[in-house]
Amino acid sequence: MNSNDFKNRVVSLSERIYPMVARMLGNKESAEDAVQEIMIKLWDNRRNLMNHPNIIGFVFLTARNYCLDILKKKYPGMESFDLHYGLVEKGINENEIEWKELNVIVGNILKELPEQQREIMILRDLDGLEYNEISEITKLNIEHIRVLLSRARKQVSIKLKKIYSYE
Repeated sequence: MNSNDFKNRVVSLSERIYPMVARMLGNKESAEDAVQEIMIKLWDNRRNLMNHPNIIGFVFLTARNYCLDILKKKYPGMESFDLHYGLVEKGINENEIEWKELNVIVGNILKELPEQQREIMILRDLDGLEYNEISEITKLNIEHIRVLLSRARKQVSIKLKKIYSYE
């Protein structure tokens, strides 16, 4: 794979992996550094990448594994992702505050889900990946991914209803 092919097929995906990396690592600077490191790793592995049947899946898998390695080094024994959200700034209207609050609540609910369900829900609903891409990343079959996603969504729904019920 030459540099133009790599730029068109792999580097162009850096914008798509950034949200996942930022969510996993918890801050913007670490995510930017990680995306650069991931691209370097992929560049070093470009000869094998040329013949890969699903480059998008491979890039996301590489990014996920890189982030997990960083988190394992930073927090030995960590079992879940630590979701970070920014502080409310001046001038934010009421709707934005409600959305931020909802994001924090959903983030806390996601922390309570089993790891596979959480990961599948984040990849599908937050990162917008297709089932075949998630299958490539997680090495799970599509039917199992659908079941995990359904269970995760159901748990999130039940917990949100419990939180927002006023009775």
